[in-house]
Amino acid sequence: MTETPYPVHGAGLGLRRSFASAAAEQPPTEVDFWEIAPENWIGVGGRWGRILRRMTERYPFVCHGLSLSIGSPEPLDLDLVRRIKGFLDQHQIRAYTEHLSYCSDEGHLYDLMPIPFTEEAVTHLVDRIRQVQDILERRIALEHVSYYAAPGQEMSELTFINSLLHEADCDLLLDVNNIHVNSINHGYDAGAFLEGLPGERIVYGHIAGHYEEAPDLRIDTHGADVIEPVWGLLEQAYRRFGVFPTLLERDFNIPPLDQLTQEVGRISRIQARHGVETARSSARASAQPPQEPFANAS
Repeated sequence: MTETPYPVHGAGLGLRRSFASAAAEQPPTEVDFWEIAPENWIGVGGRWGRILRRMTERYPFVCHGLSLSIGSPEPLDLDLVRRIKGFLDQHQIRAYTEHLSYCSDEGHLYDLMPIPFTEEAVTHLVDRIRQVQDILERRIALEHVSYYAAPGQEMSELTFINSLLHEADCDLLLDVNNIHVNSINHGYDAGAFLEGLPGERIVYGHIAGHYEEAPDLRIDTHGADVIEPVWGLLEQAYRRFGVFPTLLERDFNIPPLDQLTQEVGRISRIQARHGVETARSSARASAQPPQEPFANAS
């Protein structure tokens, strides 16, 4: 198999307990890799612990955290970070990602709160990201989140993300649904935003469904099927950056596993089509004779 810069390949699915037993007994062929939240599985034993171990021993896994609260004004929970490291090592997890947000301030807020798009926030985050990476002894990737307010904004979301990834030297979890949701809620061009992201930092991608509250308001629920504009944005991402591993998220209104794998299969078909197109483009480029330099006009 050709080596890639990615920790996993193909199309993935978030593992949920509602179908974990079925997935362990008869793993769907459409799923190339699985994703879990470490906080939901750390220290779990018994039947569920055995199911997870059976899965991680046989298939590639990535972790998408919920509680790191990387942007919080409160000190990092270093005990949590160390427990996550142990879990990642135990199950040979291929990548660890988290949300570019915060969820704690003198207690858990049980929601992903927006980080101000400011230089001060970048500096605050850089120090914390480096600390987490040092403890984990691996790079992390951060997901640009959906948000519904931008308090204290001094720069654009895109400038903020690019500045942070560069200064902290960490990676990106690209969520195309979040781009679509934010573009409607905050009135910007989703395609232009996508084009401005640093493709070389993408570790893998997310795609998901959402809820239409109003014509100008989308709620990021992960509780519905992916809509066509979001599929289209994924295709644009592949054209812009090449094919990268992409995972379907579904957290609410979870249908049967065979229905979920239909959407996972669609990811694979899109990847295959764009992989062929990329290969053809590369072949055409290599077949072109070298161009003669232009002569200087006299």
